[in-house]
Amino acid sequence: MTEAVPQQRKKILVVSAHPERRSLNAALADFAVEHLRSAGHEVRVSDLYAMKWKATVDADDFPDHTPDGRLDVLAGQERATLTGRLTADVAAEQEKVRWSDAVILQFPMWWFSVPAILKGWIDRVFTNGFAYGPSVPPPYTEGALGGRRALLSTTVGARQSAFSDRGVHGDLTDVLHPLQHGLFWFTGMAPLVPFAVYGTVGLPQREFAAATRAYGHRLDGLFTDDPIPYRTLDGGDYDHDMRLLPGTETPGTTGLDLHVRPQG
Repeated sequence: MTEAVPQQRKKILVVSAHPERRSLNAALADFAVEHLRSAGHEVRVSDLYAMKWKATVDADDFPDHTPDGRLDVLAGQERATLTGRLTADVAAEQEKVRWSDAVILQFPMWWFSVPAILKGWIDRVFTNGFAYGPSVPPPYTEGALGGRRALLSTTVGARQSAFSDRGVHGDLTDVLHPLQHGLFWFTGMAPLVPFAVYGTVGLPQREFAAATRAYGHRLDGLFTDDPIPYRTLDGGDYDHDMRLLPGTETPGTTGLDLHVRPQG
């Protein structure tokens, strides 16, 4: 009998964004942490509401900023990042990202996006000089934060059909494109197909059990499932103006799907 080969121990950051500790999102975050640790991985958690995370970028983020000076956020972020002068909360979260082999964002979909506190985590942590900018490799490559996997886990009140290709809300892949392509792939992380639980208003216990089974399967593939094959900026598919060259897509491909490499 052949013995199963144990998974290599990995380091995973789970970022959770829901104000209620008894919520479905909190339960899914807890499930992910327990499931991953049971598989032998090391997990750190950033529970943003429990941390009372400051969501807004302002002058307080830059200790060297003078009150009478003009606030240039891009320049201020780069200077503070490269000189080690970020605020302690931001520096701590950046260290978690550096430490990780994978990042999981757990959130409820609010107005077709993430809650403000999670958007604020992104705005403040993914600074110029850390996640993008002239001092790091170019975007849309395996650059600044390359070598990491990334997974979105979201809860959606609407039914799944409403987020389908002809659904009134738009395809979920398109709705989450700003995070998948504009955050993860822009900074070099390899995004996986998102995990979503639909119809979450009054979710019956039996459906929660089914959701955790499905989520467990996705977590088991965190380092083995194929990421979304987005095109690289420096791979010859785009011109000098960052426009996709004609004829590089499969005939009939339109919209955001143009930026996914054809398979085969």
